[in-house]
Amino acid sequence: MTYSVLYEKIHEPGFEGWYYAHIPAFDLTTHGLGIEGAQAAAQDAVDVWIRAKLEDGEPIPPSDDALLGTINVNIDVPSDALQVA
Repeated sequence: MTYSVLYEKIHEPGFEGWYYAHIPAFDLTTHGLGIEGAQAAAQDAVDVWIRAKLEDGEPIPPSDDALLGTINVNIDVPSDALQVA
């Protein structure tokens, strides 16, 4: 089975180089150092999630067809209010 994962850079002090890994089909989010760390954490989280569902006799969602899109925000935001990446 193959599932979509969205990686997002973490913009918080102390987490330089870390990424979130979002797995929409399971509504899971985890994180790791670098893309490789986030991918490994996502794999671990999904493995634990699926094993728990199987033990409880619950269904597993089918592979997903997640789409990534963007939106435009039309609000004037002062430059000093923007977080520095």
